[in-house]
Amino acid sequence: MHEQLLVRLCAPTLAGMKTGSLFRCPAPDRQTLLRMLRGWNAALAEKGLCILPLGEKQGGALLYLFRPKLLERDLRAPGAACLLAERGYCVGEAGMCLAQLVRRLKADAEFPHEIGLFLGYPPEDVRGFIENRARCSKCVGCWKVYGDEAAAQERFSRYKKCTEVYCRQLARGVPLRRLAVAV
Repeated sequence: MHEQLLVRLCAPTLAGMKTGSLFRCPAPDRQTLLRMLRGWNAALAEKGLCILPLGEKQGGALLYLFRPKLLERDLRAPGAACLLAERGYCVGEAGMCLAQLVRRLKADAEFPHEIGLFLGYPPEDVRGFIENRARCSKCVGCWKVYGDEAAAQERFSRYKKCTEVYCRQLARGVPLRRLAVAV
């Protein structure tokens, strides 16, 4: 069941089309969660993927599946770096930014909407979401779009098709290790 959840919610990241994905995963206890994470990381590391818990609550965790190399690239992009700097991040190293994001998730009462940058969302859409307080978007798909609507719609379509294909492949017995693509 957990692999089905991972594939259904993270297929574009597994396919190398997207930097990262967030999902809530049920786990009865911390030991089960850690065992599951070790197994996934062992299966996915050779493909350039990593999965980390960003927060835990009784009965489950918020998990982040991502490609560290793509994250490094995305966070160095001028629009992303500027937005992160404005929000108090130590821009320059993705690992430090990720650690700061985790601290914000745990400490702040307000959700850190800059998290979209860690998921591969266009910086102009993340900025638009923050500045417009989630209102007045051009369209909504995997995220709210404030910039290039046509490009976003194309990405949404590709992500949907990828998810359908990956779910079918998993149902046919293709293991997670083979579904993940090295980038």
